[in-house]
Amino acid sequence: MTFDKILDNNTLWAVRYDGVTDNALKTLFDQWSDPEWLVDFFLANMADLESYFKITDINQAIYDTIDDNQRIQCLILDISPEADLDKIFRPLENSRTSEMLLGKEKARIKERPQHASWLRIYAIKLEPGCYIITGGAIKLTRTMQEREHTLNELNKMEQVRNYLISNQAIDADGFVDFLSELS
Repeated sequence: MTFDKILDNNTLWAVRYDGVTDNALKTLFDQWSDPEWLVDFFLANMADLESYFKITDINQAIYDTIDDNQRIQCLILDISPEADLDKIFRPLENSRTSEMLLGKEKARIKERPQHASWLRIYAIKLEPGCYIITGGAIKLTRTMQEREHTLNELNKMEQVRNYLISNQAIDADGFVDFLSELS
């Protein structure tokens, strides 16, 4: 795996998995704006969409996803000097109240009309204000363990976390040092 710098100030990175053309963030943004990909996804997950969100119109789900995708892109890629990624990312486990080494985090749109946003971006927190995006998902169930595509995202977060630990890249400085050794 390699890591692509997303923001020039070294606060946001995205994993590029071996054998994959784009990094995890670009892949998500592309999928979430592709109507054909979204039709396939929502057809395969219609029962979850109906039971958890009470939405039966795939066209509405596609429209909402594309709209939320644009909004989350603006949030994540805000490069203004006062941009604070810690206001966007939150602990993956809602019950976690303290910091942990290379914590698993999630980002989503908080305020959305009609229903909660189902888009999630997952990341590893190197330190306050510094994140590595590992992937993301359209989460239509209460827990990530309920569906294979969200369970895969949990596994990817753990894989990246273990990779960083094994390479002693456990904070922003260690990560930058690790990257410089690779080049």
